[in-house]
Amino acid sequence: MPPAHHPLAPPRTSSTFRRLQARIRGLVGKAIADYGMIADGDRVMVCLSGGKDSYTLLDVLLSLQRSAPVRFDLVAVNLDQKQPGFPAHVLPEYLAALGVPFQILEQDTYSVVKRVVPEGRTMCGLCSRLRRGRLYRYAAENGITKIALGHHRDDIVETLFLNLFFGGKLKAMPPKLLSEDGRHVVIRPLAYVPEREIERYARARAFPIIPCRLCGSQDHLQRVAVKQMLADWERQYPGRTETIFSAMRNVSVSQLADPAAFDFAGLDARRAAMLAAARDGAGVELADADAEPWDER
Repeated sequence: MPPAHHPLAPPRTSSTFRRLQARIRGLVGKAIADYGMIADGDRVMVCLSGGKDSYTLLDVLLSLQRSAPVRFDLVAVNLDQKQPGFPAHVLPEYLAALGVPFQILEQDTYSVVKRVVPEGRTMCGLCSRLRRGRLYRYAAENGITKIALGHHRDDIVETLFLNLFFGGKLKAMPPKLLSEDGRHVVIRPLAYVPEREIERYARARAFPIIPCRLCGSQDHLQRVAVKQMLADWERQYPGRTETIFSAMRNVSVSQLADPAAFDFAGLDARRAAMLAAARDGAGVELADADAEPWDER
């Protein structure tokens, strides 16, 4: 029998693990269906970093591939960024034993980031752009139709607050997006899955986790502060993170203040048209959906 950490080791058979596995599969399947993430004939590139999230993503997609109503191919891709001490053998050995098609790309983005980013500044932005550029190039050269990333529900909520607090924007990470050049569709099948469930799943599956020594060592990151804030809220008000995520799926743009997202300037003309229609006997009533809410002040 393979050792417990081996990808071919038998899955955990406890009822607790089976329930967890079924829940995560269900959430991933629902996200895929809700956002049309994977279609028949897709060639899906799973970006594998060696962290718990991307391991879980690959594991669940392989499981769903066997029972999905559509046929799609999976290829796992890792970018070796030449970080000192990176165990380059771990992922090839894991993926070869798993039997999934894979590709290990090599590009020394680590040296670029260390050279360009001033000491004490966040490295994640530049590192992410360099990594994304290399992965996009591979996708374009190899007929990839969907690029799957391992961001989960908590990542999405944290990004919302990062942009809100530090960027002055009401934006997060969409479950599905089109790249700026229109060439790539990026999907996040773990969008509905809480991080705590991924942590439990990864422990049960004993994935050979590879820590990121570049960004993982930056304790001063704004994301760390936001993550702690959300954790404090969750302890005080259990379920708050899920409520926030639900709000992101239930947006009333007319109740915000972005004139590019809602035609506030056209409300007078809309009102006049509705009143005229009502006078003409069309039976159209003035809707109150766009009225200012009666909030306690």
